[in-house]
Amino acid sequence: MYLDYVIRRFSITLLVFVLAVSINFALPRLTPGDPVEQQLNQLISTSSGSIGDVKAIVESYRARFGLDQPVWRQYLDYWGMVLRLDLGFSLANYPERVGESIAAAMPWTLGLLGMATLLSFAVGTLMGGMLAWPRAPRWIGWFAAPFLVLSAIPYFLIGVVLLFVGAIVYRIFPAGGGFPFDMTPGFDGATILGIAWHATLPALSIILAQIGAWAIGMRGMIVSVLGEDYIMLAEAKGLSQRRIFLWYAVRNALLPQLTKLALTLGHLVSGAILVEVIFSYPGMGYRLYQAIQSKDFFVIQGIVLILSMSIALTMFILDLLYPLIDPRITNKRS
Repeated sequence: MYLDYVIRRFSITLLVFVLAVSINFALPRLTPGDPVEQQLNQLISTSSGSIGDVKAIVESYRARFGLDQPVWRQYLDYWGMVLRLDLGFSLANYPERVGESIAAAMPWTLGLLGMATLLSFAVGTLMGGMLAWPRAPRWIGWFAAPFLVLSAIPYFLIGVVLLFVGAIVYRIFPAGGGFPFDMTPGFDGATILGIAWHATLPALSIILAQIGAWAIGMRGMIVSVLGEDYIMLAEAKGLSQRRIFLWYAVRNALLPQLTKLALTLGHLVSGAILVEVIFSYPGMGYRLYQAIQSKDFFVIQGIVLILSMSIALTMFILDLLYPLIDPRITNKRS
């Protein structure tokens, strides 16, 4: 029965994959203008001299990137490239490949946003549960109040404030970049400390903005389970308050939080664009911002495709884990 459930979920994920690739192929080609011609016109506007026969160069580049083929042929070629994990060449930084560009930026984003999101999820979820728990210490409410206020402020505004205070006024932290400019990155303690030091302010802006949001969601879920029969039965059995809170209240209220966490983690590869732009952090969000600025057709397409696939994959994994997390979810009901 579980195998049938997995097959159904996999079929849905496969359909999402096909639709994502097709839409990702179609949308850029429906926009007006020729990306190659736009790149050359931009080059001409910034060049002090002539770069030759523009029309011939455009035709040559269109043939190189396969844009001179019929749309159906481009679509089939695009599918072949996707299945080979080949996302083509960057228009703005030719002959750099899109995959190489994304691979260079992805570890920065996964490290920064992954750790910041997981930390804010853990702290916010526990805090929200304790806010709703009747026997929680009173100081939890006082401690949580500032985070609830910060949750109403966009993370990039918190980033601007942190940048001004921590990097400009007091100059405790660096103002931007992923590591010190005079450092050659390597797998050693100095590099790890340098990267962590540069990631402190971007990560802190995300953590401060997200803890309150996680707490509010979890508080509502705990309130909804407080009157359930299994809570009353656990109390009647004389179980400790810690066990009742963690194993009966939190566990049964956790599914919506996990769904939100999966969606949030699925968006990680696109990066927190504004945070990375503010701090010039060399992640996926900053790379996407640069690609949009330079009208880099294939890099934008590649990042959007990876974003779509990551969301579909995380939701597929979460669907498979749901019955294991909560026994009330059966394969028949799924």
